Amino acid sequence: MDFDYATVHGGVSSIFGQDVDIGKGISDLMVTNLVKDGSYSVIERKALDKIMAEQNFSNSDRANPNSAAKLGKLLGVDAIIVGSITTFGNETKNIGLGGAGNALGGFGLGGFGHKKSKAIVALTARLIDVDTGEIMAVAEGRGESKRESTSFLGGGGHWAGSGAGNVDFGSSDFQNTIIGEAVKAAVDQTSTQVIADKDKLVTRTVVVEGLIAAVDGGQIILNVGSKAGVKVGDQLNVERVSKEIKDPSTGKVIRRIATPVGVVKVTDVDDISAVATTVSGTGFKTGDAVKTVTQ
Repeated sequence: MDFDYATVHGGVSSIFGQDVDIGKGISDLMVTNLVKDGSYSVIERKALDKIMAEQNFSNSDRANPNSAAKLGKLLGVDAIIVGSITTFGNETKNIGLGGAGNALGGFGLGGFGHKKSKAIVALTARLIDVDTGEIMAVAEGRGESKRESTSFLGGGGHWAGSGAGNVDFGSSDFQNTIIGEAVKAAVDQTSTQVIADKDKLVTRTVVVEGLIAAVDGGQIILNVGSKAGVKVGDQLNVERVSKEIKDPSTGKVIRRIATPVGVVKVTDVDDISAVATTVSGTGFKTGDAVKTVTQ
């Protein structure tokens, strides 16, 4: 998830001269670190953005474990990372830098202050179990620039904004500024701790069971969707109950004997239904059972 930066929001415009989503910049850097390491398999950003748009997800929910768990379930991931930026500036104001330039001690975009300062960035990240909303691990990082400057965007960098409140935190130009240097150090430290906690993450075993609701030409409509753990690309076995065995004393069904019909592959999914196409088999009918165990 993009990191929450509400506590330092007031100082961001003072530093950049505009409101910059530093939470997205931090998240992008962490994703890069996790992908490079390879301990985790990280989903594509566009998949998360799509789900967030569909769920009308608010930026105020960025650090909420329960909201993250809900999104994680819909995405079919094992865990989701949420985080907060608690310091973004210097030691004169750790949490909540304030909206006025003088709250930063005169250190901002223009570098109009006369006193040099180091840049400091502090983060906290939490690894969330998507089934329970439980916090499985906590990681923290604190980065401090090795150099001092009268401007957070100075110190040897040649930073230039890309407009619309966007900044490429991974660019060498930004990382050569003292705030960029502090950002990278904080993210690297946090990422290292997240990677060290990889053994706390257990792969979810998702059992999907449902029925074919309709067969329309080459499309097979299922009565289960993302809420049941179905994802695009999943393959499900299709079975047809051929006989029911009942308890002679109670009349209750104690076992159903099923025969395989074929295999289908999910091509589209929403919360409560899915569309699939045939992988193998023929003659699929409404009421046929679908079942698979995926990881």
